[in-house]
Amino acid sequence: MANKNDRSVTVYLGLGTNKGDRQANLGAAIEALPPEVIVTAESSVYQTPPWGYTDQPDFLNMVVAGETRLPPLELLSYLKELEEQVGRTATFRWGPREIDIDILDYGGQALDLEGLSLPHPRMEARAFVLVPLAEIAPGWVHPRLGVPVQELIANVDTREINKFAGDNMTQPNKLNIGGHTFLWGSQTYVMGILNMTPDSFSGDGLRQEDDPVAAAVEQARQFAAFGAHILDVGGESTRPGSEPVGTEEELARVLPVVRALASEVELPISIDTYKAEVAAAALDAGASLINDVWGLKADPEMAPLAAARGVPVIAMHNRSKPKNAEVQARLGGRYTGVEYDDLIEDIKRELLESVEIARQAGVPNAHIILDTGIGFGKTVPQNLELLNRTGEIRALGFPVLIGSSRKSFIGYTLDLPPDEREEGTAATVAIAIARGADIVRVHDVAVMARVAKMTDAIVR
Repeated sequence: MANKNDRSVTVYLGLGTNKGDRQANLGAAIEALPPEVIVTAESSVYQTPPWGYTDQPDFLNMVVAGETRLPPLELLSYLKELEEQVGRTATFRWGPREIDIDILDYGGQALDLEGLSLPHPRMEARAFVLVPLAEIAPGWVHPRLGVPVQELIANVDTREINKFAGDNMTQPNKLNIGGHTFLWGSQTYVMGILNMTPDSFSGDGLRQEDDPVAAAVEQARQFAAFGAHILDVGGESTRPGSEPVGTEEELARVLPVVRALASEVELPISIDTYKAEVAAAALDAGASLINDVWGLKADPEMAPLAAARGVPVIAMHNRSKPKNAEVQARLGGRYTGVEYDDLIEDIKRELLESVEIARQAGVPNAHIILDTGIGFGKTVPQNLELLNRTGEIRALGFPVLIGSSRKSFIGYTLDLPPDEREEGTAATVAIAIARGADIVRVHDVAVMARVAKMTDAIVR
């Protein structure tokens, strides 16, 4: 079967080795992947007992995610040649090997081709495949069984699958933000919204207060007490139909707040802006994370700034256009008439464009977080579908932030104004976490932190 649409598909490759310099074998195999396979994520390396024939050394196993346009059989041919190139020699079935590379999944398809069946047969019973796969693709669902990877893991024995002490992975599953460690996959992190605007769609703009800075500090303290992990400060409304704010005005709104928060609240601060000048000033004032709603595409200086300062960046997908915005007094703005050739594939491709911008500027993979852009240039049905398919974005191998809080797709679904969307937001947060989200950006921190904790107890 060829890749008929000539579109990139996501593939997962399982790598194993227990002969020779095992770490070097894995590194050489990844390095030797053909240019037609763009690696987007690497799992940790796991040391695992041998499978089938047990009288041999332990294996090192890992899973790599990539994007490719190669048809599956052509990809298989490349991988077999690669195994020989790395030094694999013939042995008996289940015997020791320098390198073994298997296609685990090809575009989420169930395929039966000559010499190749996908997803990889019996992978659902192999802990050494499922554990690293779940690390980089927690939302993956078995194409034939329809069972999520986390459920498959629950049915196998993982006690002897351990992270390898000598692991030096390209994309670590932990990140330091402002002196705080974030361990992706261990829990959901809650980002509390501090809107320093007079015209927030949700009515929580702190710029309206008599003393906006004091109000922001008090709200931040409450967020911290309720269980927030990050504070997100923004000075420009991005609701459908909103007017842009000049750089000087945005700086006047956010800088005093960032300075005050940095000295009075023990949480990392994110600056929500697409302007590099604003981001730079906020970093000087104490912010430690950039949240760019235009995915590093609006200001060519943003990615180089993140690289130079060594700070993580959230790159959001955005197709917002004023002509597609429709505003109703009670329910607020929404987008209509927005067309995608293929909703998820288009979003994945455009997010990977942001990833490439970051990489070209020198931002390491470990500093990139993706935001699916719920509510930004998507219709109500598109937002609902995107939220339900969060796992497919998480499968790109980067931590994912979901910002669904109080948004109009909830209001138009439930016919409720922004201040009555708490239950709807709770549903979106729970589903996002179940589909693999790492961070949820919310207004109602007290309630959503509880929703996150309960959902984590069920699915993590």
